[in-house]
This record gives sequence, C-alpha cells and structure tokens, in this order.
Amino acid sequence: MATKTNSPFTANDIPSQQGRRVLITGANSGIGYETALELARRGAEIILPARSLDKANEAIKRIRREVPSASLTPGILDLASLASVRAFAASIAERLPGRSLDLLINNAGVMSVPQRELTVDGYERQFATNYLGPFLLTSLLYPQMKQERGTRIVTVASGVSNQGKIEFDNLQSERVYKPMFGAYSQSKLADLIFQLELQRRLTAAGSPILSTGAHPGYAITNLQTSGPAGASPLSFRIMEMILKPLASQDAHHGALPTLFAATSSAATSGGYYGPSGFQELKGHPVPAKIAPAAKDLNLANRLWTETERLTGATFTF
Repeated sequence: MATKTNSPFTANDIPSQQGRRVLITGANSGIGYETALELARRGAEIILPARSLDKANEAIKRIRREVPSASLTPGILDLASLASVRAFAASIAERLPGRSLDLLINNAGVMSVPQRELTVDGYERQFATNYLGPFLLTSLLYPQMKQERGTRIVTVASGVSNQGKIEFDNLQSERVYKPMFGAYSQSKLADLIFQLELQRRLTAAGSPILSTGAHPGYAITNLQTSGPAGASPLSFRIMEMILKPLASQDAHHGALPTLFAATSSAATSGGYYGPSGFQELKGHPVPAKIAPAAKDLNLANRLWTETERLTGATFTF
C-alpha cells in the first residue's frame, strides 16, 4: 500500500474491507458520505444512521448508484439527543448482539451555529452534537467492538481545535457564546482530547483496538451551512469567500484523512491525520498538528470525568 509521504495516500490505497462491519455517523452527506462511498467500494458492510430514515435512505440510494452491490443499513440517530443516542445504540445491540463491529467512525457534526441553542437535554448544541453525543455513542457501542487487531474507533476533529480552549466554567457557552472560535473550536478540541485519552485507556486495558483521529482541512461541504439556525456568521462567510478559491478541497479529498485513519496499515495508535498543505487546509493525508492542550493529561482526565457526568456514560474496558 502506498502510504509514504512520497507516495500520497488516495482512495485507491484503501485495502479490501470485505467482511468488515462499519458504522459511520453523518454519512448521509459531505465527508461522511464520501467515506461511506469509498468503504462500500471496497466491500464493507455499512450502518448509516441519520437524523431521519429519509435522509439515511436517500444516501443509500446515492451510494448504490455507484456501488449496486453495497451492503447498507439505515438507522435513526440524533447526536444532539442523549435519548436518541441510547435508543440507537440499543437497536444495534439487539440487531447485532455480541462483538460485531470492526470500525466506528464518529464523523457527524454541526458547525458555527449563529446563535446559542440548547438541546433537549439543556446542552449547547455544538458541544452536544460534536462531542457529548459521540462520547456517549462510543461508550455504548464499545461492547459491540471486536477485541482484535484491525478494529478501530475514528474520531473526526477539526484544524480549528488548535484555537480551542476547554472552559469548564463555560462548557455550554453560558457565559459567552462565540459560534466558531468558541463553541465549535472547543467541541473539536474536546474530540481530539477524547481520541487521545481513549487510546491511553485502551492501551492500559490491553485492548488491541486503535483509537485514531483525523481532520478534513478546509473541505467544502454542507457543514458550513447546515447549522440549525440556517446560516453561518457574516465574518465566517467573508473568510470563506477569500479562502475557498485558494485553499479549499472537495469532500472527496477532505475524506482522505479519515479513510487513512480508518484503514491504512501506517496509521498508528492515537494517530491524528490531516492534509499536507499550507496550514493543513488541503493536501494528501499526513500526521497532523496536535494542539498542546490535547496533550495535557490532567485536562484529559478532568474532561473525561465531567463528560461521564454530563452524559451518564461509563466505559467498561
């Protein structure tokens, strides 16, 4: 497989996924859809949940136009609702009892919701959808993950995690709400911290499962405009207009770091991957910059404990 830096990783380098069962959140559009499509091309069986069956089934139809033989199963999952996460995980455990999952990709998210919104559980929407929901989902699905080499949990973060700060007195943006370089960057830093701390705990437990992570760089997808309030802030749209022609890439290329983290034999335990180009905005997958805060063990332990409290989640390794 071509994984060296002088031989850029492409979708052609994805090994066969025959016999592997994959669950991808947010696979009905954008990076998640491209990830699901490429894994389906390689023979993976994919569970594809979305916030409605219509959205999941529409994505399945699109994938089957490209891969008629694809094995795809829809589901309903709203990561902003802890009850929805629990119901979905229970449905997986019932339908696929025992250790039946080879790969979990925590991909779904929302970005830069213009005004502060609270979920049904009373949590800020970006922090809940991007971090609390995936943390709970991973804890509930962990008993379904095969305890063998090759099993992976991939968490998709963002390059803006480098601008993030975990503010324990403002986790829900109750003091101040900044859509992009506040709530969003905090949620994505939390994802990165989670990915690394999960690997530490897996290693300590002697588990062969890899926890890896990725970010897509500046990939043009519907994420930029899919926030519940319907539009991103003016300042972000101006920045987008300036950067888009020079430093962006499409969703297919934006999915490559995730695919590398999920499938490459060169991906390492706790590895984090992003684009190779300027400021990691676009390019082929390479090891990405890890925010210093994500390496803080005390911060990681405190965030883990607080997240278990907020979600009611308990990992049993």
